[in-house]
Amino acid sequence: MSDAGTGNAMTASQLIDGRIAELRDWRGETLARIRALVKEADPDVVEEWKWRGVPVWSHDGIICTGETYKQVVKTTFAKGASLEDPTGLFNSSLEGNTRRAIDFRAGEEIDAEALKALVRAAVALNTSAAAERAARSRRRAK
Repeated sequence: MSDAGTGNAMTASQLIDGRIAELRDWRGETLARIRALVKEADPDVVEEWKWRGVPVWSHDGIICTGETYKQVVKTTFAKGASLEDPTGLFNSSLEGNTRRAIDFRAGEEIDAEALKALVRAAVALNTSAAAERAARSRRRAK
């Protein structure tokens, strides 16, 4: 995507800023809050813009996405089925073997500490998998 005025490509963070601003309702506020909590939980998170307009937060792989729909803001954890969810935040996409999601609706409070704990757990899972891949690669190189 480009900035029409300058022809410069916009960064993922700028595109996410734009999505939040264009929503102009509870969904933009919710997406902004989720984004802030993800960044608090993992200061090294990388913001990406994928699949024609989905905010994605990554660290050694996808942590979660921030999809906006008419009735919900959905935060999908790429490897959510492998994460402990002691507070029961996951309330969507529960049937699969990989992903899990949280649907936030208008007026709902976000359990900040529980969401940050899920983000940290997802980062730990991604970094441990990345470390294991690197170790296998080193073993094969010998």
